[in-house]
Amino acid sequence: MAADSDPESEVFEITDFTTASDWERFVSRVEEVLNDWKLIGNSSRHLGEYTSGTWEEKSQDINFADFKFYITHYFLKQECEKDNGKDKLEEDTFPLAMQDLLCMNNDFPPRAHCLVRWYGIREFVVINPGTNCEAIISESKCNLLLSSISISLANSGCQVPMFVQIQQKWRRVYAGECQGPGVRTDFEMVHLRKVPSQYNHLSGLLDIFKSKIGCTLSPLPPINIAIRFTYILQDWQQYSWPQQPPDFDTLLGGEVGGVEFGKLPFGACEEPISELHLATTWPHLTEGIVVDNDVYSDLDPLQAPHWSVRVRTAENPQCLLGDVLTEFFRLCCRKESTEEILGRGLAEEEVKENSDISSALSKLTEPAATVPISKLSVSNMVHSARKHIRRHRRIDESPLNADVLSSILLYLFPDAAVEKSSENSKSKAAQSNNCGKNLFLQLKSAPSDSLTYRLALCACLVNYNHGGLRAVAHLWQEFVLELRYRWENHYLIYGLAGGPPDLRCCLLHQKLQMLNCCIERKCARDEARKVLEGSKERERKVSGGCQNGRPVPQSAASPITASTSTREVSPGKSWDSWSDSEDEFFECLSDQGEIETPHPEVEKHGSKSKAEGRLHPYNNMTLLNSTEPLYVPVTQEPAPMTEDLLEEQSEVLAKLGTSAEGTHLRARMQSACLLSDMESFKAANPGCVLEDFVRWYSPRDYVEEEVIDKKGNTVVKGELSARMKIPGNMWVETWETARVTPARRQRRLFDDTKEAEKVLHYLAVQKPADLTCHLLPCVLHAAILKLNEEGESRLFSSVLTACITVITRARSLKAKFAICEGAKGEDTEELEKFVSSLLEEPEVVVIGAGQGPAGSIIHRLFVNAQRAAHLAPLDEDFGLDRKPTGGSNKISDFPSPAGREILLRTCVPRPAPYSKALPQRLFCVLMNEEFRLAGAFSSDTSFF
Repeated sequence: MAADSDPESEVFEITDFTTASDWERFVSRVEEVLNDWKLIGNSSRHLGEYTSGTWEEKSQDINFADFKFYITHYFLKQECEKDNGKDKLEEDTFPLAMQDLLCMNNDFPPRAHCLVRWYGIREFVVINPGTNCEAIISESKCNLLLSSISISLANSGCQVPMFVQIQQKWRRVYAGECQGPGVRTDFEMVHLRKVPSQYNHLSGLLDIFKSKIGCTLSPLPPINIAIRFTYILQDWQQYSWPQQPPDFDTLLGGEVGGVEFGKLPFGACEEPISELHLATTWPHLTEGIVVDNDVYSDLDPLQAPHWSVRVRTAENPQCLLGDVLTEFFRLCCRKESTEEILGRGLAEEEVKENSDISSALSKLTEPAATVPISKLSVSNMVHSARKHIRRHRRIDESPLNADVLSSILLYLFPDAAVEKSSENSKSKAAQSNNCGKNLFLQLKSAPSDSLTYRLALCACLVNYNHGGLRAVAHLWQEFVLELRYRWENHYLIYGLAGGPPDLRCCLLHQKLQMLNCCIERKCARDEARKVLEGSKERERKVSGGCQNGRPVPQSAASPITASTSTREVSPGKSWDSWSDSEDEFFECLSDQGEIETPHPEVEKHGSKSKAEGRLHPYNNMTLLNSTEPLYVPVTQEPAPMTEDLLEEQSEVLAKLGTSAEGTHLRARMQSACLLSDMESFKAANPGCVLEDFVRWYSPRDYVEEEVIDKKGNTVVKGELSARMKIPGNMWVETWETARVTPARRQRRLFDDTKEAEKVLHYLAVQKPADLTCHLLPCVLHAAILKLNEEGESRLFSSVLTACITVITRARSLKAKFAICEGAKGEDTEELEKFVSSLLEEPEVVVIGAGQGPAGSIIHRLFVNAQRAAHLAPLDEDFGLDRKPTGGSNKISDFPSPAGREILLRTCVPRPAPYSKALPQRLFCVLMNEEFRLAGAFSSDTSFF
């Protein structure tokens, strides 16, 4: 009894049946999501068309207990909003999804979700298992999910179809439901690996469809049929590969020069078009019109009223131009110097030769080469430039083969192999400056066909084909040696425009122009010196070797014969008075054309002084203090500068600061050219004043006005401008310090010897990585020109690699469709438009189907592939050898279809004869390893 009275024995277990279960919470969560997406109630959305609309989607996470799902809403973007009053759907109207089941305008959409292709719907919701969750395989779980979505649709009144993905994900099996007022559509699916033999044709599939809808009406309403067969073409062996092979005769025959090194490679190393898919469609058929069973078929692809084509491209095909650019760009990351790459033992002689400026300067005192440029040849130009290096290097140690290197240098310096005059070389350089004008300015590259441009091409190809980094270092080393040889022997550099460096080009091109400018100045100065010496020699011969009635000493009469040195000696100076510091004076480049006349006032008093360095009178003006004409003097040309020198000069001037002393010093540094011009002006115009110089040099700073003199006559009176009268004006100070010195006896504004050595030293110390950075703009310039040559200009907006890929694909398709370059005609234009559409659109309609121009070519492609597959000869008239409709032993024009899609639909009452007539649909997919039936069967739920 004591035990029975224990209080603990009176406690009972209480179950709270009001608590929501995991299943109920899942259903409630689905309804909340539908409400958030505004899918509740009757759908009045006006959705876009399949082919022109844009698909959008939105997703959320939902959980069933600890199992994660994704719920996603797919829909075509709404084209426009309709008025709610006008477009309010009636209560008994079918849901939009049911209407889409019978729509024939959107069969076989090119790109969409698989459910869109199978059921033709434009809006639906899908519930998928989470990424790391197992698939829903068991039947009980599948039924639980289906019941969940059914309850959610019923509670919310949502008329958008909802699907659940079941079975393994790779099988793409879905089950779903759509509910409307008194109607329901069940979406069911069958998926098998093999096609049952009894259902391998239209006749068997019609039997399945009829049995499933279970209609007892007699006669049965007509069944609408749409059929699409897809044929895949993979064999391109019968067609020429669009990539031209290299010219092996040229490569191996000792002529590897200009042609091969002057062109960047282009094209793909593999077929960029992997497959061509031809879809033949019979869109509107009815039962009894077409026969397709296990013994006979009316479905001849050539008779299909609708053809469409799509191509499958190879993913990331290997493209030659892209590979060349990629490999060249990788050199930018290499930090090794040329000495480290080639080895100290191989490069020490070259480094010593390039870095020892004193040795280079001493060579300038040797007699200049007497071989004219018109007589240059490979033996005395290219080989001589490197003969002092080759003796220190064994052939097997050179990264570049000797023949290849010679061919490259001949391409870079073609004037060394053919007889050209210096004038022709200059004109060629000037012409090259016009090539690719706009493009190289935008890229800050160099003119196409210039030396810098050609060097960029060679560096790219050498890096890709002839040894990589070491070969590039070797090429650069030999290139710098060639430049030094040309400087030391007074040969202009071929392929560079004359004049100062073009600051719009890349820095390397500016440096080469600067070196060429130094060579031009040096050659012109030597030529002027020779002319002047020749004129003096003639004077000595005329005067009988006397000067002012006295014999001329040997040392003063012929300084050239007094020594073998070629240092310049200023006129009027004896050899004994020469000093090393005086090499800063030079003979003006235009002295042979100047006017030298004694000043009348000076000549009157018997002075030996005379005006020097005159070019021509200036605008009929006379000097202010005499009646002598005002002459334009011979002046020095301003010193050319590259952009790095300009930047360096700007930094130096900026460091002087804003103090009075710094400002004065900066003005003095900037007035070097002004001082030179003033000295030349004084030499050409003896007795001149500052006002005379300003009238010629800066006319706006000399103000003239008409005044009336004491006699009442109108005269013109002039004076310096206000800024010229400011105390401490730099022009006034410079004029006072300027000497009477013609240009040929002045200190050089531009020391070509010094600047040339600076350029050569700058080039010699460049690493291959530095060279790559310098040449990158030229390489990109060359690549764009190559793209422009091979493709269309509108492709430049894309990424470079993508451009190359697209162009190679287009070339491959053009070759297959026999589109010749430059061909004209309506058919050609239609084919070009067709090929362009294949690369831009997912699927392209073939105009005229099998009878049109494109269709005929596609037919021939399949015929030749069939002949090649069966080792049969290609018939000239391929159209006469088609397989007859009844079948024969001859080879058919088309292979077996890779895929067959058959769409069956009708509208019948279900489940009873007195039910509403509702849409029924069955989509069948028959492939070699797949058999899929996707059915949408509607039922009237009013009385069930």
